[in-house]
Amino acid sequence: MERFYHFKYGDGFLDLPLQEGNVIQVLEAREIETIDDVPSEVNHVLDHPVDSKPFDELFERGDKVTIVVSDITRQVLLSEYLPTLVDRLNRLGIPDGDILVLIATGTHRAQTVAEKEKILGPELFRRLAVVDHDCDRSEMVYAGTTPRGTRVDVNRLAVERKVILTGAIVHHLMAGFGGGRKSIVPGVSSRRTIAENHLHALDPEAERSNPLIGVGALAGNPLHEDMVDCARLVKPAFLINSIVHTNGKLARLVAGDWLSAWEEGCRWADEKYGVPIERKADLVVASCGGYPKDISLYQGTKTLFNASLAVKEGGTVLMLAECREGAGADEFFGWSGPLKAGRLDPELRKNFTIPGYIFYAAVEAARKARVVLLSAIDPESVKPMGILGVNNLEDALESAGIGRKQETIVMPYGGATIPLFQSGEVSGSTTPCLKAPKGKGL
Repeated sequence: MERFYHFKYGDGFLDLPLQEGNVIQVLEAREIETIDDVPSEVNHVLDHPVDSKPFDELFERGDKVTIVVSDITRQVLLSEYLPTLVDRLNRLGIPDGDILVLIATGTHRAQTVAEKEKILGPELFRRLAVVDHDCDRSEMVYAGTTPRGTRVDVNRLAVERKVILTGAIVHHLMAGFGGGRKSIVPGVSSRRTIAENHLHALDPEAERSNPLIGVGALAGNPLHEDMVDCARLVKPAFLINSIVHTNGKLARLVAGDWLSAWEEGCRWADEKYGVPIERKADLVVASCGGYPKDISLYQGTKTLFNASLAVKEGGTVLMLAECREGAGADEFFGWSGPLKAGRLDPELRKNFTIPGYIFYAAVEAARKARVVLLSAIDPESVKPMGILGVNNLEDALESAGIGRKQETIVMPYGGATIPLFQSGEVSGSTTPCLKAPKGKGL
């Protein structure tokens, strides 16, 4: 019997016909109550922070405050809770003129005027100064060097003022979780600092990703631990992070000490968004969850990496991602050259970039399973990665073998649901040590 499954795609939806007898599981987040009265919840977490003095005891008249915020590619819902936070600063005697918003772009592009207004909301955009961080051109300050040798150069606006970190806690391929210390590195750091930190994503002894990193991995993750050491040198004054439900509403806010409060949020997210699976499937059909989660392939790969945890070795992943901005990073497909030359791994170690690593990890995922990508991207662009690109639903269904007898897992919100075995362990590394085919090494 055939049933249509509903998936978000860009600003719209796709309906895919799947045989009911094939579908062994639909991975959805646990039932989560969202926050009805956001201002009241903001005031509550500011008054009862984790491992920190109450908000009102940390800030006072005369303070110059920098609020670090995520760029447009992150679903943070900042505009829902930032007005209350700014109002609290105002009531403490800190006027709008002493508050600056610094957009933690990392290595991403600058934001358009419309995007800045969407991030902050119309009123705060009109009232507050908003600055894009530029990892190449912003004025940097040397904050120190981490025990692992990362030189920490950060935006001056995040050092010489009291800093409040905002952001969203989500599972992350390299860092274990997003949010928290990622607002500093890569958020407002120099390109060199970002590269030195992110080089820990590669195995120091083999041509593969570091097996110590991964979705939800914090303990022993050298990239995460180095990020924490970077943030310690900056000494943020306070943190408020959000966790966004797959329905687009705020599910949780955590506030307080920049590390302890964030860790509490990570534990909550792991509990709520980790979904147990009994076995891996022949086919995984995964949507990013629509715009902005599928704004680009760079962002959409989060879904690919999560889907890879649920698919059998040699199985198929059908990924639904509009990718209206194409690769999403100018250099992303540029790594196809070193890949085709069999020099991707040494070139990435020599000139490490975040888009380069995401490209690298996507190639690893495509070697584990057959990846079919339904998007607006030219199929020739993803072909060198081992990904089969298609531009219409009919081709996607045929290429993924929809209709054939194959055990199938459905992931309507692939970027936000993490496949777990019943034991509670992540179902498997997204970064196996694969021997590259002759002449096609990483």
